[in-house]
Amino acid sequence: MPLLQFEATLSLSTAEKTALADRVTDIYTTEMATTAGHVAVSIRERDPADLHLGRAVDGPIVFLDAEIRRGRPFERKRAFALETFAALGETFDVPDENMKAVFTEHPGDQMMGVDRVGGEWDGE
Repeated sequence: MPLLQFEATLSLSTAEKTALADRVTDIYTTEMATTAGHVAVSIRERDPADLHLGRAVDGPIVFLDAEIRRGRPFERKRAFALETFAALGETFDVPDENMKAVFTEHPGDQMMGVDRVGGEWDGE
């Protein structure tokens, strides 16, 4: 039951936000071996003065805070981050130096919706 939160200095249309959420959900379900129904995505547009990254170059900045269920191997998290970065770079011309992802892992029962409570991840 991940919550994928983007903070970005991009100015996106409603259609672009929807396309980004759909693309990231697809990447997440592929790389994390799960289904899409429980993936939550938020996109927050920020003024360029709001986001700072020491190595940043000219261009938009994007941070991804990925709140996920614990247990996935490093390789899955890294693949998800790299595929997401590639999509952001290709679609919105975000320079590699201007992207950062942080994963926070939670026990499954700390992630819930009205109709379910997450369990422990039992994949590879």
